[in-house]
Amino acid sequence: MTGPDIGSLRVNGATLHYEVRGRGPLLLLVPGGAGGAAAFDGIADHLAAEYTVATYDPRGMSRSSLDDPAAEQRVAEHADDALRIVDLLSPGEPARVFGTSSGAIAALHLLTARPERLVRVVAHEPPVVEVLPDAPDHRLLLARVQETLRTRGLMPAMAVFAAGLRKDGDTTGPEAAVRLPPQAAARAERTMANLPYFVGRIVPGFMSYLPDIDRLGTLSDKLVLACGQDSRGELPYCPAAFLAERLGTELLHFPGGHTGLTTHPAGFGELVRKAFRA
Repeated sequence: MTGPDIGSLRVNGATLHYEVRGRGPLLLLVPGGAGGAAAFDGIADHLAAEYTVATYDPRGMSRSSLDDPAAEQRVAEHADDALRIVDLLSPGEPARVFGTSSGAIAALHLLTARPERLVRVVAHEPPVVEVLPDAPDHRLLLARVQETLRTRGLMPAMAVFAAGLRKDGDTTGPEAAVRLPPQAAARAERTMANLPYFVGRIVPGFMSYLPDIDRLGTLSDKLVLACGQDSRGELPYCPAAFLAERLGTELLHFPGGHTGLTTHPAGFGELVRKAFRA
């Protein structure tokens, strides 16, 4: 396929870089972590055979610049950015939205705020730890991460954060032994530049977010909660599993773990397609 059409969109306090492929109803892919539009390179062309696929760099990441680099990052504002892209590319029809990790948190908020603009949301491992019964423990983890970032720097803070995400008794990082595809390995270097912003701004703002569970319950026909089949026991798996049980909905399992989008792109992309067809 030819390369994506590239554009920029002015939003409140930022300028967003976005990319569009294919034709058909709009499918917006919302990245998580320190990734941007490139995180979906492994699946976007496959999905573009059926949809107009839009990807973007969240504000402050990669090619999406902030007017104020020190601005506090709020879930509601990131969700509004996604809405602005939906309104730009699909002004007359509701869209399908897939979000992973912190991007799934923004997608959940968008669903509760503007459900009439969405056909369906697939939320893959949104780390909304505030819904969990042991939320105070996770607040302590986040405080340790921020204190380590302040006193010891980025990589020690990342080590504390990664340790808090692992299964009990696991001494390796999630999916550490998986060899990344060459294209994904090349992207990894680019995402390193986003890590200070992600750890310092996105992690505290997003993982302290509490979704409106009652509101989600009234919208459960538009929501698919998903996890990685290899993520069981890890912290990112738990909130989606908890919400699925609370809402009485099925929990969809994607290939791989929290980063299955990167490690298992073919199977992951096919399941994204099926989730929106169902």
